[in-house]
Amino acid sequence: MASLLSTTLNVAARLAPGLLGPRAFALFVRPLGRPRLRPEEAELMARARTGRLVVRGVDVTTYHWGDGDRPVLVVHGWSSRASRFSGIVEALLAEGRSVVAFDAPGHGESGGRASTIVDYREIIRRLHTEHGEFSAVVAHSFGVLATFFMLREGIRAERVVAIGAVADFDYLLDRFCAQLRLGERVRQVLGSHVEDRLFPGEPDIWRRLDAGRRQADLAAPILLLHDVDDDVAAPSQSRAIAAAYGSQARLIETTGLGHRRILADRAVIAAAVEFATAPQPAVAVEAPAAVNR
Repeated sequence: MASLLSTTLNVAARLAPGLLGPRAFALFVRPLGRPRLRPEEAELMARARTGRLVVRGVDVTTYHWGDGDRPVLVVHGWSSRASRFSGIVEALLAEGRSVVAFDAPGHGESGGRASTIVDYREIIRRLHTEHGEFSAVVAHSFGVLATFFMLREGIRAERVVAIGAVADFDYLLDRFCAQLRLGERVRQVLGSHVEDRLFPGEPDIWRRLDAGRRQADLAAPILLLHDVDDDVAAPSQSRAIAAAYGSQARLIETTGLGHRRILADRAVIAAAVEFATAPQPAVAVEAPAAVNR
């Protein structure tokens, strides 16, 4: 199937460039399957107060645990779901924090088949309107990019925990094209289509979609956790954020956890929750069997 898609899009780039953008974009914004709820996640998700938003005509499921003010926002990654944070949510609840999460369109219990960073932005804006400033954001993978994007849009959080970060939207485009063996012409057309479809008339969009560019008014302490064996988001993505924010950010690198198992690792959960719930100013956390940079 990948070979067929590659051939079709590369041929379209030469023979029918007008059809290329919509077809490549439709593939780009569609998650790779819809992971199911795991048995070990079911009890926590059953305890959540569920809500419903409508985004682009699609029903989006939201989750809320606890009754405290200024909750922690959880932002899942691509082809994932909020329930994958069950260990982190349980630990936050044990610390007396309330938690808000959602399944993006095409993910988890939400409707639709496609999702974009603009959808994430709209959902987070509405949750911010409903719940007020977040005490922290804990995000994974594509959710990290969406988090930094929404922080540039005026949403505020006191702390940011970024796990297995994707920092740069260009990285997503490059990876998508590399996986399908798409040529540079397809890459160029897809990038232009992203601009036209998602951000018409919005200036400087590629800078705003790069978490590795320092945001001058972002004062929140940042904890980055990334596994050196991550084969989905290269460790260089988190390193770029750490380099941009200097002493404001701390990077902890683990080994042997990859891109997804890192979310369930006990030491990673402990480090993330300790940082997310610490009083200002930030306190040190111990690296979970990791290389600390």
